[in-house]
Amino acid sequence: MTAAVAARPAGFWRRYGAYSLDFTMLAAAALALGWPHLVAAWRDTVAAAHALSALLGRSLADGLMHGMSPDRLAHALLADPRVVAGADAVQGGIVRLLCSWLPWYALLSTLYHVGFERSPWRASPGKRALQLEVVDATDDGTPAAWRTLLRHAACTLSWLTFNLGHALAALPPQKRALHDYIAGTRVLDGSIGAQLPAWARLWLLAQAAAAVALLAWGLQRYAMALQSAAAG
Repeated sequence: MTAAVAARPAGFWRRYGAYSLDFTMLAAAALALGWPHLVAAWRDTVAAAHALSALLGRSLADGLMHGMSPDRLAHALLADPRVVAGADAVQGGIVRLLCSWLPWYALLSTLYHVGFERSPWRASPGKRALQLEVVDATDDGTPAAWRTLLRHAACTLSWLTFNLGHALAALPPQKRALHDYIAGTRVLDGSIGAQLPAWARLWLLAQAAAAVALLAWGLQRYAMALQSAAAG
């Protein structure tokens, strides 16, 4: 990096692109390590969700046929022990799904991010691909080990604030996320142009398309479950 380029804070979308690359690799590795437990938890969760959808569909159809008002129907559903048990089963399945891979992801991501950000790259492979560096905010040098570890741990707070901590990276002039402020670090952009490279733009578009497709699939499956329950 030249001195002029080194002083430029990384933009939000470049940082997100780097993060999503790293997350994809780490999530895949964590899924592979927790795969047997993940498959079992997925099957239980899907079965519980189908049972709950069928129960809600039947209860909703019965209530409407008997002329119950929406308020009374909602109250009756929430008080129905079968609905409560079904919701608990779905929640338990989701917790099992998370526990099947989240501990692996937490371990791998700590080793990955702390290790690479302490390396001569001063960046994870995702950041390296987009010419980003994590540096000490005071002198733009390599952060101390405790700062790197604190930065990674503080990312949890950025998630717990409903991503507002990450959104701070979009605010000029510093463009630092919450975990950067906590750890005393910042992320620099060493690229020549301000625009994302073409492959990175395609990567972001692919993620947006996948999110829309997943949402459409989920809504379709839910509608089919309700129709099946009403028909039954």
